Amino acid sequence: MANETLKTASVLAFERKLDPSDALFFSGDWDARAASAGWQPVKIREKSVRGTISNRLKTKDQDPAKLDAAIENPNLQAVDVAALPLEADTLKVQFTLRVLGGTGEPSACNDADYRKKLIATVGGYAQQHGFGELARRYAANLANGRFLWRNRIGAEQVEVQVAHLKDGKPVSQWTFQAHDHSLRTLSAPEGESADLAALASLIEAGLAGTSHVLLQITAFVRVGAGQEVFPSQELILDQSQTRTVNGKAVKKSKTLYSVAFGGETVAGIHTQKIGNALRTIDTWYPEADENGPIAIEPYGSVTTQGKAYRQPKAKLDFYSLLDGWVIKDKAPEVEQQHFVIATLIRGGVFGDAG
Repeated sequence: MANETLKTASVLAFERKLDPSDALFFSGDWDARAASAGWQPVKIREKSVRGTISNRLKTKDQDPAKLDAAIENPNLQAVDVAALPLEADTLKVQFTLRVLGGTGEPSACNDADYRKKLIATVGGYAQQHGFGELARRYAANLANGRFLWRNRIGAEQVEVQVAHLKDGKPVSQWTFQAHDHSLRTLSAPEGESADLAALASLIEAGLAGTSHVLLQITAFVRVGAGQEVFPSQELILDQSQTRTVNGKAVKKSKTLYSVAFGGETVAGIHTQKIGNALRTIDTWYPEADENGPIAIEPYGSVTTQGKAYRQPKAKLDFYSLLDGWVIKDKAPEVEQQHFVIATLIRGGVFGDAG
């Protein structure tokens, strides 16, 4: 029965339960996948390019004389690039992933009654449904290599190795051929379904808090010798920095992400981007059949499409579903329960703004 006095806590925050590290880039030979040595860090270098005017013109600028004058001024740019050396045909991408228990337990909550009810609600879900469905989907996104983003596209072969670490050593390991796994249905081919089920079972145990789970994920992507690879791109808020190229001040238009490793820098992918790929499991929103999975977000936001698929007016956003479930005791459909729990696993600050 609903508690008429219960309200959403004004301070309510959750820590993420899938905790990835940065993914680091190395280069080597496809036939040397079993060797731990010999893989060299992929470094980021800067180059200056002379581009042409190619943007859509305003009506007042479409005069032929103005366009010719604009083309005479070269579009000079300084950009970061990352590529494999000419003697290496394979990109190695490696990161670790911690799977933590305590889903539904707020890291900050200023209302004891709300906290108690929330934990009881999530506990009821865990007892009735478990974390199996969510764990299967997270495991699928490891096996299909979605975390590689653009590096996965056009690759000749992609192999993903997942190792369960204890005391720093692998106690079990699974190998997946990423191209055999569907990005849309999050399913495994028949030959790898048992391995995917075993990995999902381990992730489920981590989410349930019954096992300590630390995974090491290593992906080998055969893209070709000397080919460009794609680390994360940095968001540079200060655009005032310039350099001189051919006597002209040039702003750097693209900065790639790198981290310190072994006394040098190595290209990598942000933890946020890895996490976004792993939680791309939402197929429970209205247009899922057409668009496929999207990342777990409170409003179903997809920034590349400029659209939110879970609108508050439709009562399918995280806040509407959570409030109805916890405060009004109106449990949503099972699929939407999965979405709510997945959002808690994602973590965030969800307090009532008042």
